Amino acid sequence: MELANIGKIKEKIILGIDPGTSVTGYGLICERSSGPELIQYGVIHLSKYKDPYIKLSKIYERVTQLIDEYLPDELAIEAPFFGKNVQSMLKLGRAQGVAIAAAINRQLPIAEYAPKLVKQAVTGNGNASKEQVAAMLIQVLKIKEAPKLLDATDALAVCLCHLHRSGKQSVKTKDWGQFLKENPGKLKHS
Repeated sequence: MELANIGKIKEKIILGIDPGTSVTGYGLICERSSGPELIQYGVIHLSKYKDPYIKLSKIYERVTQLIDEYLPDELAIEAPFFGKNVQSMLKLGRAQGVAIAAAINRQLPIAEYAPKLVKQAVTGNGNASKEQVAAMLIQVLKIKEAPKLLDATDALAVCLCHLHRSGKQSVKTKDWGQFLKENPGKLKHS
């Protein structure tokens, strides 16, 4: 084995999905030894379709296209949250199901994460807002412009959660000295 290869992480691409019936978010990141690198992110607009089965078909088609175009190694998807509205949860479950079916059709390993776990992995707070998650992702992934729809950053958050949970890499953070230089008000003097 060459010395240059010692400690290198095998690069892999993760496709993250934030399922929805009006908007489904997607994001792709590459796991590198230097940290996660943004490949692509966006949304699948579904509100223009009235037929719920057409919406599901569009999710399946677009997820399949993303898999065929970017050849991800794994799919990470957000699980539907348990709310008071059972019908909403069923619709989200269907959206999630067709995205999973697209991954199964292409033999991708699939990981599912609860929304609170995703927020916790990215921000350190399981009750963080979508805006807080987006702000953290903008910093970590060096996103130049915040997306208009936060479903895209939610999908990227699922990717990062997957990296954390798979235990192969964590997000690179600055050291404490650098943090304290940038945040002098956080230092408590005794």
